[in-house]
Amino acid sequence: MSLTDILARIRAAEAAHGRPEGSVTLIAVSKVQPPERVEAVLREGHRVFGENYVQEAAGKWPAWKDRFAGVELHMIGPLQTNKAKVAVDLFDAIHTVDRPSLAEKLARLADQRGACPRLFVQVNTGEEPQKAGVLPGETDAFVSMCRGLGLPVEGLMCIPPEDRDSTPHFATLATMAARNGLSGLSMGMSGDFEAAIAHGATHVRVGSAIFGARNYG
Repeated sequence: MSLTDILARIRAAEAAHGRPEGSVTLIAVSKVQPPERVEAVLREGHRVFGENYVQEAAGKWPAWKDRFAGVELHMIGPLQTNKAKVAVDLFDAIHTVDRPSLAEKLARLADQRGACPRLFVQVNTGEEPQKAGVLPGETDAFVSMCRGLGLPVEGLMCIPPEDRDSTPHFATLATMAARNGLSGLSMGMSGDFEAAIAHGATHVRVGSAIFGARNYG
């Protein structure tokens, strides 16, 4: 699979479900990928990337942002409160706002900076105890709390359970977003992004299908 192939599949899914062309943003997930693979995708012209770890992203992306104009960086992994300051300076969007302490820290940083990355609330749609995210029954109240802090919440994000059909989780997230007047839906990965697009995804997160398998060694 290549970047061109993935983009073609996204455009085809948009068309198949009556979505305007370009309504879905591809986040190329570059975590733990060798620099040469990431640079190859940058040279192809792609500019939207996702990272899971603040420290890793801080070590490589400032230089790439200097070399390649228009890079947009999305935080898609759990964000520790003590790394929030580095994150808001580095990332254009944070998809993993999932607890009051983090929301309050982001609000304080936004007040100090006079700006804030675009934010998505992560919802634990599968209610998995080992996974981050606000529980579905608490999402409306949490979104309301974030708005009360003045945070620019753009949408919701989910990572469905690996061993289940993703489709009901996408449908649930879309319903919650609509109920809260949120237009952004960050959902869908390499194996299910077309199903996510069918349910209204605005951002899909694809990594190994573009870059190849990761080597965590």
